[in-house]
Amino acid sequence: MEAHRQNSYTFKPIFFNKSNIHDNNKIQTLKDSGEILFEIDEYTRQLKDLFVSRFPSLSTNEEQFLDFSSLLAEGKSMEELGEWVYYPWRKTLVHILSREHYIEVRTNRNKQKITQQEQELLSTKTVGVIGLSVGQSVALCIAMERICGKLKLADFDTVDLSNLNRLRAGVLDLGMPKVVLAAREIAEIDPYIDVEIYPEGIKSENYNDFLDGSAKLDLLIEVCDNFEVKVESRLKAREYKIPVIMETNDRGMLDVERFDLDSEMNIFHGLTGNLSMEMVKNLAPASKMGLLMKIVNADYLSDRMKSSLPEIGKTLKSWPQLASEVVLGGAVVAWASRKLLLNKEIPSGRYYIDLEKIIS
Repeated sequence: MEAHRQNSYTFKPIFFNKSNIHDNNKIQTLKDSGEILFEIDEYTRQLKDLFVSRFPSLSTNEEQFLDFSSLLAEGKSMEELGEWVYYPWRKTLVHILSREHYIEVRTNRNKQKITQQEQELLSTKTVGVIGLSVGQSVALCIAMERICGKLKLADFDTVDLSNLNRLRAGVLDLGMPKVVLAAREIAEIDPYIDVEIYPEGIKSENYNDFLDGSAKLDLLIEVCDNFEVKVESRLKAREYKIPVIMETNDRGMLDVERFDLDSEMNIFHGLTGNLSMEMVKNLAPASKMGLLMKIVNADYLSDRMKSSLPEIGKTLKSWPQLASEVVLGGAVVAWASRKLLLNKEIPSGRYYIDLEKIIS
């Protein structure tokens, strides 16, 4: 039963156009078989949003809106306009604006914090996220701001009850792959964002595909717990000259490594010396933990995190993480990612957005 459930996870929506007779037939077949139970059509509302976005001063002019709608329709019925998006996991069909119009309206409130030219540049970018616990907040924030056109998500883990203190999920999602959970939510925010998932996680066999493959990453965001992945992902990113961003959600620590600008620099800013995967594979667990403490700069951890470390594996299941800190981390990483992808000055280094220090 569980194996069947894992294999049945879908995360990509299916697009239909009702001006196409074949698409109409497919929709009817899905309805007849009970695969479509709900239909949502708020197309006119979205069209009004498009009109107001283009002509804010005419927002209450119903006559002008009708003229605008008629011109856009070109003789087609409302049902034939835009796209009908089918979400299999919700058994729901939704009528939305066409790609160009949808993106125009959804990013309208970004302006001028993000200009039209910047938005167009960002739409050409590909971002990879390793680790979809903290990474879920990162990926969703990136998707909401639409600061890339393609996302690659990697995580082997599934949702546990203990994840619900920081993950946007509910009891209906228990057992679901974390990458699927994130990909579905992104699809419901913006079905036009291209999402690729790696539910087996990232490993030596698929690094090249993840970092390059269908599209080379413009940025790698690493927010996972696995020490070996932390090391190998950076070694590979350095090889491909891909910048890496990490966030630890303790004291708001943001880490930036610009391998795109300097492919000779040591990973982790040299805090762990000149590491190789051969060295890492031969390390004892205690030695790995020692290096991990160097990576996170243990002296700079918050007092409560310091007091938690000796209890991990004894009285604590794993690293403590709070929703507020995870969500803050998502926002901070999205901000830094946008600046970096727009070629703004984001130098290699380590930065702290420590609310305890700032506010008190």
